[in-house]
Amino acid sequence: MPEQSTEPRPTLEAVAARAGVSRATASRVVNGGEGVREPLVERVRRAVDELGYVPNQAARSLVTRRHDAVAVVIAEPETRVFADPFFALQLRGISKELTAHDSQLVLLLTEGRDDHARVARYLAGGHVDGALVFSLHLDDPLPGLINGVPTVYGGRPGWSGGSRGAVYVDCDNRGGAREAVRYLVGLGRRRIAHITGALDQTSAVDRLDGFRDVMVDADPALIVESDFTLGGGERAMRELLDRCPDLDAVFAANDLTAAGALRVLRERGRRVPEEVAVIGFDDMLPVTEQADPPLTTVRQDIEEMGRLMARLLLRGLDRTVSSAASGSSAPTGGAGEGLVGVPPSSVVLPTTLVLRASA
Repeated sequence: MPEQSTEPRPTLEAVAARAGVSRATASRVVNGGEGVREPLVERVRRAVDELGYVPNQAARSLVTRRHDAVAVVIAEPETRVFADPFFALQLRGISKELTAHDSQLVLLLTEGRDDHARVARYLAGGHVDGALVFSLHLDDPLPGLINGVPTVYGGRPGWSGGSRGAVYVDCDNRGGAREAVRYLVGLGRRRIAHITGALDQTSAVDRLDGFRDVMVDADPALIVESDFTLGGGERAMRELLDRCPDLDAVFAANDLTAAGALRVLRERGRRVPEEVAVIGFDDMLPVTEQADPPLTTVRQDIEEMGRLMARLLLRGLDRTVSSAASGSSAPTGGAGEGLVGVPPSSVVLPTTLVLRASA
């Protein structure tokens, strides 16, 4: 075994002495505080490198109130999370941003109602600096339970009460749906069906509204509610063909739903796009490019959405650290006040229609 070093670990006092500054100045630089002149910052950083100083995390947390960990809460069971590429893409974006800021990702899933209190207790216990929450359903109690934890949401909030001022990242679901359906109309399609997502989620509601913006007088029989899954798309497509065999186009609420619809159309001998054109939503390449035929879809940048969620949260937390390191007190708040010192600045990303062989 290699011989362990018996030399004492360098202290913050040693860093301050090497840099020729006070301990308070060295602490402010090490902990990311503001108000230190750049030449002094460089001297402290050089001393840290020369001495090999590693901050004591427990002591640093007392000063900064930071744990360098962020909870990612997905309000779905693990069977859904690990089967849907959407979540992998969003987690990848979140992970990249957190890693770049030397922060850890703590993944929390809610299998059912019993898990909500467990997640709320964990978040309130001070284990993490904040939370990124997505795939919420309209009756989900989580937003109320995690009040007081800096939070950014994935998707437009739609729960009753308390959503005003909540910071979120979303895409233009309604505008993207309109563009898809207008394209189908431009192809000369007249019996255009819509397979919705789960209508207790705002993304599905917005995409249905976008469909109705164009198909103002759509036959109600051409709209079938589904759940954003492959199996749900198959079931909905069978129902549509049974009651509306003359349909000539389908706009599906996401790519998995569209892939399920394509399977059923192929089983029923309906040629795509000659007889029935199909458009999805998301542009998840593992799904769209492997579909038969490759899927025309509305693209939202899922990975970028995850990255922006993390960035918005970290930006607010950095302001908190700066206030703590400089000795001022920083307020805390709930979902709408989680970005301390930063006005709510939600982000809605644009969408684009990506043309492939299915429409």
